[in-house]
Amino acid sequence: MSVKNKLPRILNPETASSAAQSNASRESWRVLGIMSEFIEATDRLNAIRPAVSIFGSARVAPDSEYYRLTEQIARLLSDAGFSVISGGGPGVMEAANKGAFAGKSPSVGLNIQLPMEQQTNRYQDVSQTFRHFFARKYMFVRFAAAYVVMPGGFGTLDELLEALTLIQTRKSPCIPLILVGRTFWQGLLDWLRERLVSEGMIDPEDMDLIQVIDEPQQVVEAVFKHYERRGFDRLPEEHELLLNL
Repeated sequence: MSVKNKLPRILNPETASSAAQSNASRESWRVLGIMSEFIEATDRLNAIRPAVSIFGSARVAPDSEYYRLTEQIARLLSDAGFSVISGGGPGVMEAANKGAFAGKSPSVGLNIQLPMEQQTNRYQDVSQTFRHFFARKYMFVRFAAAYVVMPGGFGTLDELLEALTLIQTRKSPCIPLILVGRTFWQGLLDWLRERLVSEGMIDPEDMDLIQVIDEPQQVVEAVFKHYERRGFDRLPEEHELLLNL
């Protein structure tokens, strides 16, 4: 078979033009859908402050130590006056919402439509569902006074590294980023030092952006310590950062 015969058949100009117009129309509607997600979620969450975003695996069972630890941390944060924001699904997300739901402050779930794993848990005072990951991830950053990262998989690592990148590059305010579970995270921390720091991919000081805390009460204390001299209200320059995120 000649190379020419292997090439895809080209649509005639009239068909190609129609297809292009159809795709452009679909893209326009998609952009409007994304805008509506941003507007609706921002309106609903604007009064949820101060808040702590908790990330972690959807696959953690209710009888696991990670689940119990997350629930305890969320309850302490809620009783201390922090709304708790999770991904709204099962596992660690459910534990975070459950702990906050039993406490004094709102439990917030930012769910995502996925073909598997993600089902909305029932422990939410405020529930918001997204189709687009980046709109949802923006809300985790936009309304968080701190991040608490429990053990998790690719999604948790994605959220952790994005938060680190935004803080490191000063695209978002420098807020507490707390890893819970030293045994789970130690290998990653060692690799970051041995490879990224030693080879000059990041500065040694960048590792100071991460705290590792295993005791629930100490997690709450670390958040308060960060804000004790300045309060929880956003500074004008921090507000500007988030507007341009």
